[in-house]
Amino acid sequence: MIPESAKDIVDELREQVSALHAELVRYGLVVWTAGNVSARVPGHELFLIKPSGVSYDDLTPDAIVACDLDGELVDGELSPSSDTAAHAYVYRHMPEVGGVVHTHSTYACAWSARAEPIPCALTAMADEFGGPIPLGPFARIGDDSIGRGIVETLAGHRSRAVIMQNHGVFSIGPDAKAAVKAAVMCEDVARSTHIARQLGPLTPIPQDDVDALFDRYQNVYGQTGAKQ
Repeated sequence: MIPESAKDIVDELREQVSALHAELVRYGLVVWTAGNVSARVPGHELFLIKPSGVSYDDLTPDAIVACDLDGELVDGELSPSSDTAAHAYVYRHMPEVGGVVHTHSTYACAWSARAEPIPCALTAMADEFGGPIPLGPFARIGDDSIGRGIVETLAGHRSRAVIMQNHGVFSIGPDAKAAVKAAVMCEDVARSTHIARQLGPLTPIPQDDVDALFDRYQNVYGQTGAKQ
């Protein structure tokens, strides 16, 4: 049951999380019912996530379910996503994370099928991820094994995305919108670097340039107070 003190923010986040799923469709990151967005409820041991197997066309704010940080259903009429345990593990072990996204986007999945991290060969990648997008271990779906792999891979890493081997993308952010942006950007650079490698070897960006690009984008680029 949702605590009375959390009801207003949960209602607001249900609207946001439902709307953000449409961005996954808009950017071509998901097919059929695959993929999900979740959001931590600030100040509470709760998060919201897409229910399992629900079409994006049928997804409404009321369909978004609430779970505790052990992944147990707290509020909602539908069963939570099959990735709920992974999201819950991330929230339990990375308190700075406010949003988690999972996609099976085509080009990022191609890198994961090859069991390769995505090299940092584009300035946009240095800006957003601060280096390569790392490869996480293979893990079966259904328990927190994927979550453990995400946390172990991203702990101490500047990247907000990981490609899990033979699976797909998980991205994180201070809120759900930022995590969605990381998923979008992950697929964008995965596509470009894949195409480039068909033409010849990639030319990685030197580390000092990566550091400078990341610092500029994270701390200078954009409008004050409007960074995502």
